[in-house]
Amino acid sequence: MRPSEPREPSPLKRLLAHTRPHRRRMRLASLCSVLNKLLDLAPPLLIGLAIDTVVGGDDAFLAGWIDGGAKTQLLFLALATVAIWVAESAFEYAYQLLWRGLAQDVQHGLRLETFRHVQGLELGFFEERTSGGLLAVLNDDVNQLERFLDRGANDLLQVATTVTAIGLYFVWVAPGGAALAALPIPLILFFSLRYQRWLAPRYAAVRERVGELSSDLGGALTGVATVQAYGAEDSEATRIESASLRYVEANQRAIRMSSAFVPMIRMLVMVGFVSILLHSGYACLDGELGVAIYSTLLFLTQRLLWPLTRLGETLDLFERAMASSARIFGLLDLEPKIRSGDVALPREAVKGAVRFESVEFAYPGRAPLLRGLDLELPAGETTAVVGTTGAGKTTLVKLLLRHFDPDGGRILVDGHDIRSLDLKDLRGALAVVSQDVFVRHGTVAENLALGRAGASAEELEAAARAAEADGFVRELPEGYESLVGERGQKLSGGQRQRLSIARAILRDPALLVLDEATASVDNETEAAIQRSLARIGRGRTVLVIAHRLSTVRHAHRIHVLDRGRIVESGRHEELLELGGIYAGLWRVQTGEETLVAEDVR
Repeated sequence: MRPSEPREPSPLKRLLAHTRPHRRRMRLASLCSVLNKLLDLAPPLLIGLAIDTVVGGDDAFLAGWIDGGAKTQLLFLALATVAIWVAESAFEYAYQLLWRGLAQDVQHGLRLETFRHVQGLELGFFEERTSGGLLAVLNDDVNQLERFLDRGANDLLQVATTVTAIGLYFVWVAPGGAALAALPIPLILFFSLRYQRWLAPRYAAVRERVGELSSDLGGALTGVATVQAYGAEDSEATRIESASLRYVEANQRAIRMSSAFVPMIRMLVMVGFVSILLHSGYACLDGELGVAIYSTLLFLTQRLLWPLTRLGETLDLFERAMASSARIFGLLDLEPKIRSGDVALPREAVKGAVRFESVEFAYPGRAPLLRGLDLELPAGETTAVVGTTGAGKTTLVKLLLRHFDPDGGRILVDGHDIRSLDLKDLRGALAVVSQDVFVRHGTVAENLALGRAGASAEELEAAARAAEADGFVRELPEGYESLVGERGQKLSGGQRQRLSIARAILRDPALLVLDEATASVDNETEAAIQRSLARIGRGRTVLVIAHRLSTVRHAHRIHVLDRGRIVESGRHEELLELGGIYAGLWRVQTGEETLVAEDVR
């Protein structure tokens, strides 16, 4: 027989493990929940004692404990009622405060842990997933756990306390009634557990539909300018409508089943209540049971069975939470394919010499892109790589940053295979200025500080001046404290690019990578950017990836990448004299001829 594989811990066990740092608070919250419920069960007993006092006279239970007659005993019961209600309210306030605070802290910790883990995954993971789907896990799924911890845990504790306390009382005063009152409980528990199994796949489907809807909404809002430009609002609305309807249908399938739970449990509760009503009532008529005890039993039977109808709502929260937990822990279980090495690369010691040796690479499921590529970037020099679209230029940047690892060959920085280097040290030695500039919603200063956390205001302004960004920043309403809008929508493309360059200047890297940094700007902005890049490039290694050849004409060396290999190398003038691919691209870009396929092959 094959040895059985170890079973993965259930989402519930893993969720409980994440509450371990809060165990003391959980115990205190649980104690408050239990005490609140015990005090909540006291009024039926007080009512029974009050009836016993009025009807029983000198034979009443309290008569043997409190002198002064029935009125004094009733006054005692009134004061006890006030004290119990005040204490019950205090414990309710305490458990709500504790459970809700716990839910917030667990939610915060789990969201942050998941976000940090996702940030450490390789770029290929993000290229295969939608941002909306990830947002649904980090936001909506984590919130589902908060709702369960906020309400569900307390409900389960109080139901268990109710069943235990009332069950013990019934056994004490009316053993026969206890059996009748408990008769529906096994059936209720049986159907409750069955409902978990029936609901689980339905709520898993709901969570999947939520992820799809979030992804579609995120994409639609991100591209709203393009949608409006093409007058495609109706088609986008139709697409969102379809995704929303799929979510609604999945939710309705779960709702139809979960909604049937309470009516079914209500019928079982009715059986238990009627049984006690008749059995204990007959015993009271036959003189075997006192009126006060009979009244208490009726009240407590309802208190015993009626809360069980809330199991449906609690289990509903539980199943939603477990479906969300499965998605969260599914993300946490993903192992990064890019592992950090253990060789330190001190920032101040980096010279910036880079060598690609026989590098082979293909994206998953696609034809090989780089085939035995050899490329050298001498320290302190500017090296450019050009080529037609799809030649693999940007892939060189992704490999250098270790967003991907090569399938063959190796990449060296200062003689170290980058796979052996500490990943933070490697990336800390680089700064990248790309065509697609990342600008987050925040102030200009906050976006500049991405280059180096903790930089002073003076350092931020100095970097902006070097990037020729200080002028337009000071013209903004709040200067460096002006909000730039989501994705920098309040700035022009050239302004966003200058902020990106300022970030790179602030970082002061040993190796600067420019990936199509001037591809999407006008000629005036390109000239300003070129001046900034000339200043920042002095004395450091610069890799320029460009389609626009005017960007690279002054590089120390230019390499032409074609079909995965370097096919031409030299300075600008040397490559023009060679009359090959580079010369053809130059003639096209300077308007000397029209580009055809043969010109660049």
